Amino acid sequence: MKTYITTYSNIQQKINTRSAHIYAATHIQRCKKTGHNFSMEINLKKLWVSLIVLSAITTSAFGDFGGPLVKGFYKESCPLAEEIVKHNVEVAVLRDPRMAASLLRLQFHDCFVLGCDASVLLDTHGDILSEKQATPNVNSLRGFEVIDYIKYLLEEACPLTVSCSDIITIAARDSVFLRGGPWWEVLLGRRDSLKASFSGANQFIPAPNSSLHSLIINFKQQGLDIQDLIALSGAHTIGKARCVSFKQRIVQPNMEQTFYVDEFKRHSTFRRILRSQCKDSSRDNELSPLDIQTPAFFDNNYYINLLKGRGLLISDNVLVTEDHEGEIFKKVWEYAVDQDLFFIDFVESMLKMGNINVLTGIEGEIRESCRFINV
Repeated sequence: MKTYITTYSNIQQKINTRSAHIYAATHIQRCKKTGHNFSMEINLKKLWVSLIVLSAITTSAFGDFGGPLVKGFYKESCPLAEEIVKHNVEVAVLRDPRMAASLLRLQFHDCFVLGCDASVLLDTHGDILSEKQATPNVNSLRGFEVIDYIKYLLEEACPLTVSCSDIITIAARDSVFLRGGPWWEVLLGRRDSLKASFSGANQFIPAPNSSLHSLIINFKQQGLDIQDLIALSGAHTIGKARCVSFKQRIVQPNMEQTFYVDEFKRHSTFRRILRSQCKDSSRDNELSPLDIQTPAFFDNNYYINLLKGRGLLISDNVLVTEDHEGEIFKKVWEYAVDQDLFFIDFVESMLKMGNINVLTGIEGEIRESCRFINV
């Protein structure tokens, strides 16, 4: 048996090498899809692209007080910040592979309530009622101890410098990459909120039995569109869900719809398997993989499962069963046959989500402990 030795240097070398390959492949794929081979037309459009990118950054990544989210925000103030996060996320995922999905989910549940400000990490204390106790999070959301430990190490290295909200953002990116997904440069410079919203967590985090209409409205409230909904739903290619989250899907008849003749009753068989696993309330906390095909890998099998009627949650399956105009189904099909396209769109939507109502400049604070506001 091989002995796996984890060090900062070999992790950094491995991640940097793989990142370069994926990053290059992604951009080559994008160029191929345009049909142009670095032609004069691309050169003529460079100025317009630069202006569009600059406009997007200045409009979505600046806080009310003018502090931008930027690449390499901690390059001078805490140069090892991203390396420390990467190393400890890898250690956590090696110990518990499911932790990758948990850390990714943590960013979703943070950004959908008040914005990407680490409010989800606050414990109940004083006037603060923790979002951890809200229905979508209680006995479900994980990864807090991993974030706590990373924060402890960062405070030792660079006191009151790296925000908890930026730690969540970096950890989510690294979790996706460690499970075989894309790597991208995150924009940093967020600050941490001084409050939490228990009611907001109950109101704005999508429920596992949501209708398509509810999902579209919910994402729109966060400034995200249908394209973002489809791409970000692909996060369910990793992770697991409790029986209580999909019980309604297996007890109600005619919940499935597939786009091929189910000659061998495969989706019915899938449903019977789920029913046997979650046969009564004593098994409400039993876990089942969100992606039955490749549960440990970040890939496009989630979308293939949807086309076969094998999405685990009702909120997964409605992307195809309630799409009466067929536009969402078309995109699901595109992702099912083109993983590179899914990766490109997922990264763009993650960057967009990571800019929801961020605190920058002199807003909020840099917490010393992610669980409590500073005294």
